[in-house]
Amino acid sequence: MARKSSLDRSIAELAVKSLKSAKTVDELRHAQAVAFPNKFGINLDRTGELIGKSCSSVAGLRKEFAALAKGQNLLRKNWSGCRRQNMTYEEEARMLGPFLDEAEKGGILIVIPIKNAYEQAVGREVPDSTVCRMLARHGWGKLKDGVLDSLILPSVGTAMRTSFWKRSPSVIQTNSSL
Repeated sequence: MARKSSLDRSIAELAVKSLKSAKTVDELRHAQAVAFPNKFGINLDRTGELIGKSCSSVAGLRKEFAALAKGQNLLRKNWSGCRRQNMTYEEEARMLGPFLDEAEKGGILIVIPIKNAYEQAVGREVPDSTVCRMLARHGWGKLKDGVLDSLILPSVGTAMRTSFWKRSPSVIQTNSSL
């Protein structure tokens, strides 16, 4: 026999009301995940079958609905693929500021000191690719030949960038807009 719901009665009543006022599929599924077990006495497996989700997803939807009903923020809603980021974009920009200001003069950016500062900021070693991806997010591109630990300034002309860019010209056009 399924165990009884542990959600407050007020949240269950709000879920029933939300069934009628839901504007998106996500809102509807959140409300269904709470209302169906409470109103009809069915378990989470059966609720999942009815709304097209797994049992664990139904449990998560119930937790999210309860958190939203209590006015809490859902951090997971803004993941956008950055589940393992070490710093936010703004923190990266602040850390890169002095290096980028210095590099503006010569048009070349040396990666090794940035990698050392990044490792010190996050408190552990990171691969070179982490720093290169961070610099790419901020508009810098790799040199093709010669020094692999240098990057070319984004404001340098497209012709120079094309000659130094490591990838094909079609990628240069899409990345130069960063």
